This record gives sequence, C-alpha cells and structure tokens, in this order.
Amino acid sequence: MATVHPHLDTQSRAEEFLALDERYSAHNYHPLPVVIAEAEGAWMTDVDGRRYLDFLAGYSALNFGHRHPDLIAAATEQLGRLTLTSRAFHHDQLGPFCRELAELTGTDRVLPMNSGAEAVESAIKIARKWAYQVKGVPENQAEIIVAGSNFHGRTTTIVSFSTDPEARAEFGPYTPGFTVTSYGDASSVEAAISERTAAVLVEPIQGEAGVIVPPADYLPRLRRACDEHGALLICDEIQSGLARTGELLASAHDGVRADLYTLGKALGGGILPVSAVVGRDDVIGVLQPGQHGSTFGGNPLAAAVGRAVIRLLSTGEFQQRSRELGAHLHERLAGLSGVAEVRGRGLWAGVEIAPGGPTGRQASEALMAGGVLCKETQATTLRIAPPLTITRDDLDTGIDAIAEVLAK
Repeated sequence: MATVHPHLDTQSRAEEFLALDERYSAHNYHPLPVVIAEAEGAWMTDVDGRRYLDFLAGYSALNFGHRHPDLIAAATEQLGRLTLTSRAFHHDQLGPFCRELAELTGTDRVLPMNSGAEAVESAIKIARKWAYQVKGVPENQAEIIVAGSNFHGRTTTIVSFSTDPEARAEFGPYTPGFTVTSYGDASSVEAAISERTAAVLVEPIQGEAGVIVPPADYLPRLRRACDEHGALLICDEIQSGLARTGELLASAHDGVRADLYTLGKALGGGILPVSAVVGRDDVIGVLQPGQHGSTFGGNPLAAAVGRAVIRLLSTGEFQQRSRELGAHLHERLAGLSGVAEVRGRGLWAGVEIAPGGPTGRQASEALMAGGVLCKETQATTLRIAPPLTITRDDLDTGIDAIAEVLAK
C-alpha cells in the first residue's frame, strides 16, 4: 500500500501529482493519467492504493518485473560498497561485467554506456571510424543505411534519419551520412549499399512502428549484402533483445549474427540506465583512449546490476517463459473480436485494432480504468509487453481486459 502523505487529501492525491507534472515538467510525453507509487513483479500500485497489471514493462526495461529480488540484492550490496569512480580508474565490477556480457552474447568486446540512444550513437561512431581506418572509405564520406519507420532514440543525430515527423520536425539542421530504405524490403538495401557504406543499422523487430516483424529473408539478405560489400551489420536489440522475443537476441530467430549489437533497457534490470555496444574485437577495437567515453558508462553500480541481469539470462528460464507464454498470448489475442491483426514474437505483441473500434489511446485509457496498463503506439495499435515474470493467470487477466474493451 502506498504511504499516505498527511498534508494531502487522499481523495485527490493523483490530481495533486498530475498538476505538479503539468506545471513543472517538460511536456515531451503524453502519459496516461495514473500516478504510480509502488510496484512488485507484474503489479503496480498508484498513490491512491489502486492496483494495476503492468502490460508494458517499461518498453522492455522491466523484462524481469518490478524489483526482482536478485536485482535489488545486487544493487543494494553494491550501493554499500562503491557506486562511481568515473573511467579515470579501474573498478572490480567492470572487467567481469564486460567478460560475462561478451560470453552471454557470443561476442568479443563490450563498450558500456548508459541509455539506449547513447549505445546507438556509439555504434554509429564506431562504424564510421572503422570505415575510415579499416575499409578505406574516404574521410567524411561514410554512409550508414537505415530503415524507414525506425526508432533508435531521440538525439540530434538519430532524429536526422527518423521518418517520424513528430520526432524529427524542427530539430534541424540534420546530421548527414544516412540513407533511408524501406523496412522489410531487402532489395532497397541491396540497391543502396555501396563501397562507401560503413554499416546497415536495423531493428530486428520495429517496436515504435507497431511491433513490425520483417519477412523471414530480410535480415539474412542484409547479412549477405553487408558481407559482399564489406560493410557492418548493426542490430539494435535495445527493445527486442534480452529474452523479450523468446531468444536472447531477436535476430537469432532468423539465424543472423550481427557485427555489432546495441543493448539497453532490460540490461539495467529496471533499476538504472545500463546500455552497451557489443561485437567484434576488430571493430570496437578501433576506439583509442580519448576518442569516446562516458563518466557514468560502466559504473560500479550499473555493472553490478548488469551482472545480475546476465546471471538471470544465462539460465535460459526467461527465454523459455517468453516462448511459452508468448505462444499463449498471441493465440488468444488473434482470436479476439475487434482485432484486425496481431504482430510480434514471444511476450511482445502489436494489436492492430479493427476499423470502427477505439483508437489506441482510447483503448489504453479504457484498460487503465479496468486496472491494466499498456500504451498505444501509432494511432490504432496497442503495444503489449508484460514482464517476463508474469504468471499465466495474470496474463489471461490482461487479455480478458483487452477483450472486454475491444468488444465494447
């Protein structure tokens, strides 16, 4: 139960907090009007004591649910020892974290950062430097091929190759060096790739676009095109990775290995921002001291939590849960009245609402009123991504709520 502040009227506590957010917080989000105070597992409690089933899991940052005991224990233990050194000094968590993450992902080297956008920015810098030093692309002529409807973050460079007007408009001048192709259309990449191409950057599944799964031959053809032209394949697994789709990395569904992966969200266990670029030694190895860095990247607290996440993933339990519960989720959603299409893999689904039904926002608000929290993406799509720790009964509770909302 949330702790009651005696100076606030318990009947209007949510309104108090909502008013504060409206007055003092930048209006760069449009959240549902719910104020969360506590959470555990797949359940959250608001400031008025109402409980909600979490069907979003922090956009996959909470793959292991809220306050997983192993992760809280790791964070608490490290908080009592050491939290930050900056990278001016070594610390006893960084080397083990990098080794364990490399072993988990089958890669050679790790560049730890904080946010997902930082990981993508870092991968872009690495790919360009590699292109000049190793591939021999003339200075300042390296190109990176991306996909339309992408979402890789919101930094100035990243929105430069966004095709979403909301994310991109009025933030120019834009960073050059990117070629946009059609997601899922390998031939558009094959036509665009050249000797100046440093890398192809792609999401194995596009989340913000509506949980879009590309054709089965898409990633394999991108892999072949990169091999033929001596370019890098970069898979952005920040949302799709770390067991969300039933595999450690979503690209494994198509039998593809990338040269670089960007990881984030779930790597921090829902406790703090932890991200990384992982990949080939000869690629990440182009970075030399002073050429890239982060004060907090790879800090002791982040590394300790990241190591605890790696231990959870190493058992394969969460990948299996995502496969088994995901099959149940997709089967049930596909049979609901008012659903035009269900996309996704594992415990990740984009529910396309049939014409004549509510908008995604209206459906999200109706679900909130019924005690289930998820969020729309695009106008008519609900994005469903519960914690991988959710029980089958709780999963059915959420699906039943969706069925009721769409039936109306």
